[in-house]
Amino acid sequence: MTETESIVRGVLRDVLGISAARAAAFEADTGLFGALPEFDSIAVAAVLTELEDRLGILIEDDEVDGDLLATFGTLTRFAADKARR
Repeated sequence: MTETESIVRGVLRDVLGISAARAAAFEADTGLFGALPEFDSIAVAAVLTELEDRLGILIEDDEVDGDLLATFGTLTRFAADKARR
């Protein structure tokens, strides 16, 4: 597990209020927005803000769309790409 993946899992666990075991079971294709009842539109803003804080990144509004939030893998890849810049 990469550091970014671990951070994304931690953010999802903390913001969505899910168990560590549930977050640890996320695979790249695990659905997020629209698939997890806890991941609603309010949670989206909190998740993105927390990722910015923990990774020291800035996520622009025009970077956020349904594809970004579709799966654990897409969100993790996005966060890793932003953290490398």
